[in-house]
Amino acid sequence: ISLKRSGRTLSRGFDVSAAEIVAYDKANNRIFSINAQSGLVDVFSDVSAEQPAFISSIQLAPMLLANGFVADVAEVGGANGIDVSGNYVAVAVQANPKTDNGWVVFLNLNGLSFAEAVEVGALPDMVTFTPNGTALLVANEGEPAEDYSFDPEGSVSVINVLNFSVTHIGFSDFNEGNSRFSELNLSRIVLDGYSATNIGNKASVAQSFEPEFITVSDDNSKAFVALQENNAIAVIDLTDNSIEKIFGLGFKDHSIPGNEMDAGDADGGVNLKTWPVMGIYMPDSIDSFTYNGKTFIVTANEGDSREDWLLTIDQTSCESAGYYFYSTDSECLDEVRVKHLISRAGLTISALLTSLNGDANLGRLKASYHTTRIMNGNSRSVGSDKTQTINKVYAYGARSFSIWDIESGEQIFDSGNDFERITALRYGVNFNNNHSQTAGDSRSDDKGPEPEAITIGKINGFTYAFIGLERMGGVMVYDISNPYSPKYVQYINNRDLTVQPAGDANNYTVDAGDLGPEGMEFISAADSPDNKNYLVVGNEVSGTTAVFEITTHLFQPD
Repeated sequence: ISLKRSGRTLSRGFDVSAAEIVAYDKANNRIFSINAQSGLVDVFSDVSAEQPAFISSIQLAPMLLANGFVADVAEVGGANGIDVSGNYVAVAVQANPKTDNGWVVFLNLNGLSFAEAVEVGALPDMVTFTPNGTALLVANEGEPAEDYSFDPEGSVSVINVLNFSVTHIGFSDFNEGNSRFSELNLSRIVLDGYSATNIGNKASVAQSFEPEFITVSDDNSKAFVALQENNAIAVIDLTDNSIEKIFGLGFKDHSIPGNEMDAGDADGGVNLKTWPVMGIYMPDSIDSFTYNGKTFIVTANEGDSREDWLLTIDQTSCESAGYYFYSTDSECLDEVRVKHLISRAGLTISALLTSLNGDANLGRLKASYHTTRIMNGNSRSVGSDKTQTINKVYAYGARSFSIWDIESGEQIFDSGNDFERITALRYGVNFNNNHSQTAGDSRSDDKGPEPEAITIGKINGFTYAFIGLERMGGVMVYDISNPYSPKYVQYINNRDLTVQPAGDANNYTVDAGDLGPEGMEFISAADSPDNKNYLVVGNEVSGTTAVFEITTHLFQPD
């Protein structure tokens, strides 16, 4: 197969999350795109058009007000996720503040009128219908307040679409001291700030768990939930809505040939090398498929920390929570540059790391202070000494996509250094760019190309994975028909690196291409208006929704 961009909407706003998650209505040939910060759902016509026409924006807050779910539209926050099945469009809407319970708003597909709303957990982030359309699953992320005044527990809600009844699935059984804590493999997962005794601001396991994304098995029997910040996958048995197991994803060893990475933005350009670095997979989007009767999942290994809620926390609370306090900027941080592990974080590092902590080597790479400290043998306890020598640093993300055997929890494939190697070959020193500005090599010290979105499409008996690179932009395509032996197919990126992106909240003023792919949906030929396969991509920075036509090519085996 090969992709080419065949259509694109006008921008709905530059760098304001104006085109994040997308969904397709095959009955009416319409594209839905989440205009997240504004809390709107934008509707466009005709996936096959060169410029799908803007039809309307659906305002969700007035619907919740009119139907008695809130007393004031100010109680309604942004929209986060969307899916379509049967007679309904389902939209995840967070509350204001985000720590309150949010809602799923169901719209009638015909007429896009209000059908029902269901209260779910705090910060509903993603929604997905089961393949048979009888249930909707909701990932309630449960992020803490920015001052850490309250930390809601993460959860998963299962809504019966027939009667809109809801079952909430929590993780409190996995708290230390409770019945299932011993099932957690703490050597493969991340529990930032976790403490059994909840000293200071430390989180319980249930508070630390933050469901990000959900995919459902083809037979509707199980759901797989990405706990992104925890580097883990939860498996839910949908026959009784119970948690079957939680397995950690472990860490990617960047010291192994094939896993090379560029670790810095001040090393003169492309510098793919092996390093004493462990990547924390922490996938964002995930999807699932069946091969020889077994279920596998694919993960886009973006990486993410919980520190974004630590904006106003004081130093004492920060340090008692097990983080490092960077007093220069009065910020409570977990991401610490390798060169600051000694000077600011006070860790004891090995001679090898000391020799590599210059800016041209590992010095500027951002590592997780918390995970680096714990996984090198230092205690989780408050006030613990930091004398255990740090031999490897743990950095966010794995700059790859992976395939996992759900039964064993083991990884059977990882794309290794493909994403950085391929983009470096294509763009040279302009690889690892940021999504809102053109400055080559600027994300190497962070998470590289930052794989964010992933979806699976089946075409003529073959199974393909499409992976969106949030920072560098573009889509990677792999044939995963045999999950044990995937094949790279294509990388397509319509970004113009000769143009510096610019814009404002209302107008994408300089066309540098599609920037910041956040969400994707595959449309099969059977569901499209012209019997063609398509991939729809929501680009949160450029504010554009792009459509790629997928062309099939016949070939003869060697």
